[in-house]
Amino acid sequence: MTGKERIRATIARRGTDYVPLGFYAVDHEIISKVLGRATYVRDKIARKVLLWEGRRDELAASYKTDTVEFYRKIDCADIILPKEAPELPPADYTPPDPPPKKIEQNKWQDNRGRIWQAVPEVNEIQCIHDPVRKTEFTVDDFAGPVEVAPPDESCYEAIDYLIEQLGPDRYVCSKCQITSLTPDGDTASGLMMYALHPEVVHAANRRQVARQNQLDKYNIRPGSAGVFVEEDMAGTNGPLISPQMFREMYLPYLARRIEHIRQFTDQVGMHNCGNNIPLMEMFIEAGIDYYQSLQTTAGMEIGRLKEMFGEKLVFWGGVALEVLIQGQVDDVRKEVRTAMQRGAPGGGFILGPSHSIAMGTKYDNFMAMIDEYVKLRDKF
Repeated sequence: MTGKERIRATIARRGTDYVPLGFYAVDHEIISKVLGRATYVRDKIARKVLLWEGRRDELAASYKTDTVEFYRKIDCADIILPKEAPELPPADYTPPDPPPKKIEQNKWQDNRGRIWQAVPEVNEIQCIHDPVRKTEFTVDDFAGPVEVAPPDESCYEAIDYLIEQLGPDRYVCSKCQITSLTPDGDTASGLMMYALHPEVVHAANRRQVARQNQLDKYNIRPGSAGVFVEEDMAGTNGPLISPQMFREMYLPYLARRIEHIRQFTDQVGMHNCGNNIPLMEMFIEAGIDYYQSLQTTAGMEIGRLKEMFGEKLVFWGGVALEVLIQGQVDDVRKEVRTAMQRGAPGGGFILGPSHSIAMGTKYDNFMAMIDEYVKLRDKF
């Protein structure tokens, strides 16, 4: 079987030759070590700076060439998400003029007064101060018709290249957005809206559904094997909103989005961090076929999940990211064996890390995970 055939069969609950493997995302540190050279792939700080400097084409070239070479080198990933080949600005992109000015080490300020802070050790860059950011919303902010202009096709050149090069044999997904859990993009203030202004939450969700539905025909790329969506909805101790609130104020919009996406594909997966066990039945009800991000520290252990929901949902994960970062090679090998023993029987399981192959992952641990998987994949 090809990787594409193996994943399709796993999600459809048909027999496969062996347990498939996939990574949600691989950060640039590990990709660089595998390639033997620096890369901009999944280097979030470099992406921001390169676009500020007008080096969009340089970024695109790295996304395309380095991602394909990486997956061909490791040669065992069956499912590939477009996390390493995301949407880009159009080819005629005009960078900000003037570009943000570096004001301190790893800190920049643009001409609107926004301040950006980079944290290289976790591969993140965020706006930490935005004097023009809107902080209060009403229903009127989300009213009126939604008209979406077709994106420039060059925005998709990296994912299209990935599908062209790897899609014949691997399960390469397109990525679509669903409705954001928080209407304003800020967790603290956004969650308060659920309690204080539910009408605003509903208005924002209606508008997001209308907008994303119009974008699906562009974002779901020709030749992609399926669609992947993501939105973090929980912390370690449980969902960010109550299951009842989720059912009333979020589930209807999630279901509408999945229903629309299914006009283009028959398989839809979801990434969702945290302990989402109280919401899992509603993910199934909304139409999710497979679920990624099994945060073991939050109780999302593969064996437990399969016992509870395994007849209705395929699970992808099993190897704790904490072990890849903090453990030793033998710890990683044991983690892979345990995940296979707990997840593989009966099918409906894709091996992978609990989240991304994040900054700080030890190269030897990453390679040990792959090696142990290859040794075991046809024994279950």
